[in-house]
Amino acid sequence: MTKVFNKPQDLVGSEGTTLGPTQWLSIKQDRVDGFAEVTEDRQWIHVDVDRAKEGPFGGTIAHGYLTMSLVNFFLPQLIEVQGFSHAVNIGADGLRFLNPVKVGSRICSTGEIVSVEEKKGAFQSVVRVTVEIEGCDKPACVVDTISRYYPES
Repeated sequence: MTKVFNKPQDLVGSEGTTLGPTQWLSIKQDRVDGFAEVTEDRQWIHVDVDRAKEGPFGGTIAHGYLTMSLVNFFLPQLIEVQGFSHAVNIGADGLRFLNPVKVGSRICSTGEIVSVEEKKGAFQSVVRVTVEIEGCDKPACVVDTISRYYPES
């Protein structure tokens, strides 16, 4: 279920709030191949299905950066901030790839609001997003996303 904040100021004091989980997303080979194409990262462990069967994971795996980029898909399912004139993605901290995502598996995310501060006329939040793999104890990825919301005038 998405946690909704009616305006950026409502984020203040929300530190520690747990978010999610999101819906499940299937990781299919065509998604991995498409990511390989646009990033020009065609390492065999991602795109060569036959060779990867004999590799360390028994099949192809998603790129770590593909997994991280899907955080952008999951974030709106975790948190929605309304009532801003504009918002910007400031970046990310603490990115860790902890477990490979095998093609054919499903992932989802949970989150936690780590910090909120007023900064440069905006409200900046850090949300720790954990990408989980169905049936695995260890997550695929953990990253602190940093967003800045400028209130409506």
